[in-house]
Amino acid sequence: MAIDRKNVEDIVRAVGGKENIEVATHCVTRLRFSLYDESKVDAAALDRNDLVKGQFSSQGQFQIVIGPGTVDKVYEQMIELTGGARASKDEVKSAAARKQNPLQRAVKTLADIFIPILPAIVTAGLLLGINNILTGMGIFFDEQSLVQVYPAWSDIASIINTIASTAFTFLPALIGWSAVTRFGGSPLLGIVLGLILVHPDLLSAYGYANASLEGTVPTWNLFGWHVEKIGYQGQVLPVLVSAYILAGIEKFLNKRVHDSIKLLVIAPVTLLITGFLAFTIIGPVTFAIGNAITDGLVYIFDHFALLGGLIYGGFYSALVITGMHHTFLAVDVQLIGSEGGTFLWPMLALSNIAQGAAALAMIFVIKEQKTKGLAVTSSVSAFLGVTEPAIFGVNIRYRYPFIFGLIGSGLAGMLLTLNDVRASSIGVGGIPGFLSIFPNQWGVFFLGMAIVLVVPFVATVLYGRAVVNRARNNPATAGAGTTGTTVKSGELTSRSSVQGSQEPVNILELAAPLSGTAVPLAQVPDPAFAEGQMGQGIAIEPSEGKVYAPFDATVAHVIKSKHAIILEHASGVQVLIHVGINTVALKGSGYTSLKNIGDKVHAGELLLEFDMEAIRSAGYPLITPIIVPAGQDMVDSIEEKSGPVAAKRTSILTIHLKG
Repeated sequence: MAIDRKNVEDIVRAVGGKENIEVATHCVTRLRFSLYDESKVDAAALDRNDLVKGQFSSQGQFQIVIGPGTVDKVYEQMIELTGGARASKDEVKSAAARKQNPLQRAVKTLADIFIPILPAIVTAGLLLGINNILTGMGIFFDEQSLVQVYPAWSDIASIINTIASTAFTFLPALIGWSAVTRFGGSPLLGIVLGLILVHPDLLSAYGYANASLEGTVPTWNLFGWHVEKIGYQGQVLPVLVSAYILAGIEKFLNKRVHDSIKLLVIAPVTLLITGFLAFTIIGPVTFAIGNAITDGLVYIFDHFALLGGLIYGGFYSALVITGMHHTFLAVDVQLIGSEGGTFLWPMLALSNIAQGAAALAMIFVIKEQKTKGLAVTSSVSAFLGVTEPAIFGVNIRYRYPFIFGLIGSGLAGMLLTLNDVRASSIGVGGIPGFLSIFPNQWGVFFLGMAIVLVVPFVATVLYGRAVVNRARNNPATAGAGTTGTTVKSGELTSRSSVQGSQEPVNILELAAPLSGTAVPLAQVPDPAFAEGQMGQGIAIEPSEGKVYAPFDATVAHVIKSKHAIILEHASGVQVLIHVGINTVALKGSGYTSLKNIGDKVHAGELLLEFDMEAIRSAGYPLITPIIVPAGQDMVDSIEEKSGPVAAKRTSILTIHLKG
């Protein structure tokens, strides 16, 4: 496809000119800029540009969606025009990060550290919930637990508790691994550092309070300097700060120690220095800071319970939009370690349900079938603890469901804090969240659950129908942003709507290239895909790490980092398969490409393999968009089919071709 040079010039002009471009790169679908001043961007001019499919700013990067097969040509012409140097994605990412304020950088750092270890924490929370059911008093029998009535179950409960508590017992090792990796050090040294801080020779942090009162805290005598010999179980700050110091020392030595003796010098010296600092300075200081923060939160929620519940419960979903909710994972862990339970997690669980109930209510308000399907699937996701699809796919789009979700969770938050409802662990949110709650507080928690189910649902239905009726009576006020009844040009919601028009002669059926669950593009956590800027299609949450050809095709393009491939059918139709979101940052790690550009492939032939666990551990979503890029003249319409899919067998897209 020939690129009109004037359109490229207009893009450069619209982003503020070459003098406003710090660095620029591209991926398989879009241009990525780090701009000196984003306020100089002329969004209207970009919207008018024929090359531009969409635009948005994310984490300090300004991104312009061009489309696969075209973006690289646009980038080449842009480099020629501006005379700029080619940059890598890491360089753009680093430049963008420098523009974030200190709070944004701190939040992102915490998210980068805690998201990779979240699966272990969630698993531990669920298993501890099962243990709570077995050992909780008064759940099944008056003033007795299940294991007391049936002693044969006691050892089963004990084994479950051992398995479940391991992640929390050795939490500093998990945090040490993730934090040192994030700070650029050796992950193995991070694990060892975490284990050092919970060594069995140390007094457990859980027993420190009693030992301190009794005057039996053990100490080391370092030439007259008495240092308390305590561990840091359940603590977050000591291992975070120690990990930062360790990574810094390791990088310092790596640059200065000769290769021949690195193995003998770097790891021992790094661990020795960091270990001494952790036990003598870092640990005691951060332990005191962590306890002070905990005491402050406890004081606020003890003395201003209603206000605390209203603010945290009511605005938690707003934190999800900003990404700041990740910060409170560390606070929850600290509260569990210091107080034996967290009063924040129960409100999180109910906030999930509130947004799910509001999204579900939209099926009784909107008429458009595709959005109805999204409302159902995203509400189920929210009820199970993942709210992003409901928030970004439905509630924020219509605004009032999101607001009613906030109101419902705020009311429930006040109820929970007024009754001091706490969770013994952090696990899955949403409805399964009751497993983390102390069993003797289930009654209040379930009452709060009823509030977040009823209030957002009823309020959304009543208000939404009022809006729809008002729009019907006054058509001039109707619009997609208000009622959700307007369908975008060319958008098809079902096979019947296709057959209602003139039926195209040629139909291309796409078999699922991956096994898993097919979901609407709106659930993809990337605006370029979710908003249809790239084109129509569907996404698959994969259940195995293999990608197969959905039809006989020629490989038109394989992205250098192996995570995306473009196939071209004999009709000329191109299809993009993009494995994961933002996985370009992995630079091919975890991916094995089996085909090259120009290869002929048959339907069902293996194209690509990927390590799901490695990608997930790196903190990247595995959801895989399958896109029919916009601008293909031979495509008349496209139908999408959601639900469980089997690779090579289940049809997911029907492409109707002109003529």
